[in-house]
Amino acid sequence: MFSRRTVLAGLVAAALTPAVSFAADLPDLGGKTVVVVTENAYPPLQFVDPKSGEQIGWEYDAMNEIAKRLNFKVEYQNASWDTMIQAVSDSQYNVGMTGITIKDDRKEKVDFSDPYMRSQQFMLVRGDEARFNDAKSFAALSDGLIAAQPGTSPFYTAVYEILDGNEQNPRIKLFETFGATVQALQAGDVDLVLTDSVAAKGYVDASGGKLKVVGGPLGTEDFGFIFPKGSDLVAPVNAAIAALKADGTLDALNKKWFLDYKMGQ
Repeated sequence: MFSRRTVLAGLVAAALTPAVSFAADLPDLGGKTVVVVTENAYPPLQFVDPKSGEQIGWEYDAMNEIAKRLNFKVEYQNASWDTMIQAVSDSQYNVGMTGITIKDDRKEKVDFSDPYMRSQQFMLVRGDEARFNDAKSFAALSDGLIAAQPGTSPFYTAVYEILDGNEQNPRIKLFETFGATVQALQAGDVDLVLTDSVAAKGYVDASGGKLKVVGGPLGTEDFGFIFPKGSDLVAPVNAAIAALKADGTLDALNKKWFLDYKMGQ
């Protein structure tokens, strides 16, 4: 059943550790406050509900459940992606969560949790786009523009998997936030945004036909929470992630946010 859900959602919750029950063995963090930073730019992972104004999403539900099981209080704060890794590295926050791909170069600055989700990148375009339908045809469109945040997986995928390997390629237009890239796409200022299947599904569902996904997946990414180097939270959070995988909680969150939840409804 889980594999069927992931096909439908274009996402795999990363079951990369043995399914062992940790429920009775999780550490007790004694009610301490943990400051978690997020961008609120990746529906349905984390975003602001347009109706209620509340911060909601898959990652909020997962983190709240982790906090409950480990007995800590969460204080959520917001920051843009371009400052987040450095801010966590500098211990301005205890944890970062915003669909962060686990990458070796990032491990030089922060520690990662074990993967809690696996996703693939897709091409997000306007609903009426007819000039290209995959990476090859986009690359051949000499005036086609890509919006990306510098230093992100979509940026490097655009450079090395779609274009010519030149990180200064003028066809890549840089933006500070992921939300700004989507706004530029909708406004017609750029023609393509690369994003993981998580965000792509959320934005397409919310667009009322104004956005769509074309082509196939361009890469596989594992998502993890980030921590300052040497954080004593990593081991407890990893134990909680393993427990959530083992008891079906992550399965339930996938169903809630990737199958049942409808953006904008």
